[in-house]
Amino acid sequence: MFKRNVGGIDRIVRIVVGLGLILGYFLNPEGAYSWLYWLGVIPLATGLLGTCGLYTLLGINTCKR
Repeated sequence: MFKRNVGGIDRIVRIVVGLGLILGYFLNPEGAYSWLYWLGVIPLATGLLGTCGLYTLLGINTCKR
């Protein structure tokens, strides 16, 4: 299993940004690059799971544990 490395405010921001991007798709589905809104799945997933692969590679840990 992955070690938690995303915590606190970082998780909240990721979840809010992810949901905001996905919501943006539903508000503007006919836009030229509307498919880019689906990239919001990445911050949403990392926020919900509490782990980020990029943080692991860079040695960053915002989780208090």
